[in-house]
Amino acid sequence: MRHCFLFVLLILAAPFARAAERPILVLGDSLSAAYHIDADAGWVALLAQRLKANHSPIAVVNASISGETTAGGLARLPALLTQHKPSVVVVELGANDGLRGLPLEQIRNNLDAIIKTSRDANAKVVLLGIELPVNYGPQYRVGLRDMYRDAAKEFNVPLVPFLLDGVALDPKLMQEDGLHPLAAGEPKVLDNVWPAIAAVIGVN
Repeated sequence: MRHCFLFVLLILAAPFARAAERPILVLGDSLSAAYHIDADAGWVALLAQRLKANHSPIAVVNASISGETTAGGLARLPALLTQHKPSVVVVELGANDGLRGLPLEQIRNNLDAIIKTSRDANAKVVLLGIELPVNYGPQYRVGLRDMYRDAAKEFNVPLVPFLLDGVALDPKLMQEDGLHPLAAGEPKVLDNVWPAIAAVIGVN
């Protein structure tokens, strides 16, 4: 009888064990794709290293593509969810939309759909915000910033207000284009993201 009881417990626990090991999926653009630096130096690779150092079994899948937009990410997302079955989707999109001056409503609608699609697949969401260069004008820049805040509030998801906080204005940490971090800046980028992800997956 005791062995039967233990067997039943193992069967019941198996789905929870599998869920705990479902990966983190990072859906991003060049800011998450280690643009012009070694892939192992990017913040996503550093995230995987930090999880391993914290003895976490959770893997990280980097589905980021340089030049990606919210529309492109949304189009790719269903297949990624089916393939990887992530427990968390980290959404780092909108920078390229903003650089192209796309309507904020269009960007927001895509982000909303990404969040809803991820949740429908039983994945939690972490939203990473971005800031545009000052030459884009205060109205559009503030509107983009508020868009991330409003989306996070509406869907009650964690938000990192500015992915490159403490990095973007430091020339020692940025590439010559002024848009992408050097390898030296990537640990700070991870430090910006880590608290939100750690809280969602329950690690210190």
